[in-house]
Amino acid sequence: MRYLMTFSYDGSKYNGYQKQPNKRTIQSEIEKALTTINNNCFVSISASGRTDALVHAINQKAHFDLNINITCDKLKKAINSLIPKDIYVKKIETVSDSFHARYNVLAKQYIYKINIGEYNPIEKDYVLQLCHDLNITEIKKALKYLEGTHNFKSFVKANPDITDYTRTIIETDIKEENNILIISFLGTGFLRYMVRNMVGLLIEIGLGKRKSEDVITILNKEDRTSSGITALPNGLYLKDVFYE
Repeated sequence: MRYLMTFSYDGSKYNGYQKQPNKRTIQSEIEKALTTINNNCFVSISASGRTDALVHAINQKAHFDLNINITCDKLKKAINSLIPKDIYVKKIETVSDSFHARYNVLAKQYIYKINIGEYNPIEKDYVLQLCHDLNITEIKKALKYLEGTHNFKSFVKANPDITDYTRTIIETDIKEENNILIISFLGTGFLRYMVRNMVGLLIEIGLGKRKSEDVITILNKEDRTSSGITALPNGLYLKDVFYE
């Protein structure tokens, strides 16, 4: 039986989602629990995509197969009883054997949180502590230039294995809640560090170091060195994954 799992996690104490030798990762913790539940027959999970070290997820998705018969409700409870408390399974549902959590994705949404108020040590692992005013009007303009289908090579580290840097950002938004800016990106797919590099540029624009119109030039250059800083990982969240 194939299952689709929706889960959240606090990434601040992990070396990212993807399993790595001798490192604590989200994937390894969940697979360990599922293998126990599956009568110690190894279970591999396939997620919608990986998140890097210190990055969080609100609604990550992954599929896996089990050899045993168990209801979705009991499976959810069993997994949550075995995994660390900074990971939580929110929903389990059955899917067809042809379903794939990565290849069937239609869109993903990421959000990035920035504190523009006073430094908050309690939230330092969950919100970028910029602690500086930003020009939100200019950031909104810049976000509109990022929307649509573009070659995002300027926002990704060069990689010979990547042949296509074209992605579509369907919608962007920015809002402020108690001195926390929340920037959101809804897109058909995202390359590694792409969101953090876009946020880095937006911060420079908000600080007045660049103009919103510079986004057009940077996209056209297709050169990572033109786009500026990479925002820290702690403010980034995978908010949701969408399927047909």
